[in-house]
Amino acid sequence: MLRILDHLEEWLITFLMGAATLIIFVSVVHRYGSGLDIPALQDWLLGLNLGWAQELTIIMFVWMAKFGAAYGVRTGIHVGVDVLINRLSDANRAKFIVIGLGAGALFTGIVGTLGATFVLENGAHYQILNWLGMDTGDLYEGPVTPDLEWPTWIVYSAIPFGSYLMCFRFLQVMTGFLRSGELPHHDHGHVDGIDEEHLPTDANYYDMGDDLHPHDLKHKQFGESHDTDAGKGGKQ
Repeated sequence: MLRILDHLEEWLITFLMGAATLIIFVSVVHRYGSGLDIPALQDWLLGLNLGWAQELTIIMFVWMAKFGAAYGVRTGIHVGVDVLINRLSDANRAKFIVIGLGAGALFTGIVGTLGATFVLENGAHYQILNWLGMDTGDLYEGPVTPDLEWPTWIVYSAIPFGSYLMCFRFLQVMTGFLRSGELPHHDHGHVDGIDEEHLPTDANYYDMGDDLHPHDLKHKQFGESHDTDAGKGGKQ
């Protein structure tokens, strides 16, 4: 189950991005083809209703953004300014990293709860009771989207789902950091599927010397290990 959850964001983002691209392409071709003065083709294209395409792609990009944010937490893509934290000692740096991850989990958990409350009040509570065959009372049925006429609570469900997944990822990263002292890192210059030259054996694969990410406790940065060795040699 955890293995499936580890790849949930990639699968969703890949599907949504591919589907949105295809829908936009078909919509543009349809719009261009409808203006061609070819009687049979033009009549057939004008009979196709693709007015919902823009609304659907907007919904897809909203869901893509929310789950992409959770993916960013898991892989360490999110950029921050950690100049001061990286100047601290290992013990103090660890405390601030845990505080930061905990604050991220708390914030996204609150956003997810508020989002879930909004979704329920926007028609989800009514729909769930209706599916179960229970009395809906005076609950609000909720509005629908203009083009697709989908219940808007389906669209807004991206907020609680994406935020709760982010909260889980923050807790997952924090647990891994407490166990190993390592943080997830993402090489922005790496492209999956392309072989790279092997780095020297003494190279630090975890070097993030740009001060845009908190440094690991387990892996020293370039220069830090040399400075430490030089300090030891000076004391001797």
